[in-house]
Amino acid sequence: MPSTPATAKSWIRFLPIFGLWTLIGLSFAGQFFISSSQTGRPVSWHQALSHSLADWYVFALLSVIPLRQARRFGLDGPDWGARFAIHFMTSIVFSVLFVGLRSFVALWQPGALSGTGYVEAFKVLLGKTWHFNLLIYWVILSVAHALELYRKFQERVTRTAELERRLVEARLLALQMQLNPHFLFNTLHAISALMHQDVDAADRMIIRLSELLRHALESTDQQETSLREEVHFLKRYLEIEETRFGDRLTIDLKIAPDTEDLLVPNLVLQPLVENAIQHGIEPHARAGRVTISSRRDADALVLEVRDTGNGAPPGDWQEGVGLSNTRSRLRQLYGDRQTFILGNAAGGGFQAAIRLPCRSVAANQSAG
Repeated sequence: MPSTPATAKSWIRFLPIFGLWTLIGLSFAGQFFISSSQTGRPVSWHQALSHSLADWYVFALLSVIPLRQARRFGLDGPDWGARFAIHFMTSIVFSVLFVGLRSFVALWQPGALSGTGYVEAFKVLLGKTWHFNLLIYWVILSVAHALELYRKFQERVTRTAELERRLVEARLLALQMQLNPHFLFNTLHAISALMHQDVDAADRMIIRLSELLRHALESTDQQETSLREEVHFLKRYLEIEETRFGDRLTIDLKIAPDTEDLLVPNLVLQPLVENAIQHGIEPHARAGRVTISSRRDADALVLEVRDTGNGAPPGDWQEGVGLSNTRSRLRQLYGDRQTFILGNAAGGGFQAAIRLPCRSVAANQSAG
């Protein structure tokens, strides 16, 4: 009957263990061979090898006992005293079983015990190996216990990493969900104000808003997107604002072609443009311009949003919901590999600049 893949894998896992016990047997065979020669009672290498391997293969067979007991009765629990007592009794059973099996094997090997009966061989081996057998049990138990502790540690590390990943995702989702209502309320307020002035324009804004909401809902669990998709979403938002402000608002998009396939945080540009319009265009009766640009700078992607308003007032000023959420999202997604700088631009107006590591959509899909 051909072996199944599961059986083959089991044998493959068994081979290193078998090799380890064989290596131990070979080392003790060498020691037995050399020490016998030095004491004047030399034995052949075949005899030394057969006796040592017989000892350690029996230990290998019985090692199942301490390995299983280590899983069932670990020494790291609060009732370690009772567990220690269990292992002490088990080690006695382990030693007796070794003597019993080894005595049976000894009857079939050439040597001092080959001509004796089983009971006599049992007595001789019991006196010679009793304490050593106990020691072997505790050594195997200690190794098994250490491996079990390491396995639990690795599980905790993996579980902690998974919990941290989920926590980061939850924080990002919370920030994004906080951003969407902020944008929604501002847009509804603009539609409400326009409804009494231009019904057709307000109707167009409602249609664009529905498209925006559909996109926002579909991409809620998507933390990054291509710059091309981000600009496509931004244009829908800008159509709403251009309808609202008319000739007072001019949009200048300067998106470098070699940056369109790079990854950016989902909905990262909208709060920056909204801030520019709200503080750089809306307070003034004159016409204004908002410039959105992207460019590569070595291995970084630079996004900039600049308006032609009066800039930030001197002294301390506070970031709004959109800007503070953007800063938090960037920190969560990229850590120290990003920068987000806000301030007055040279020549007037206010500027927001984001610097991100360059990561293409294709490379991200290949890594995933």
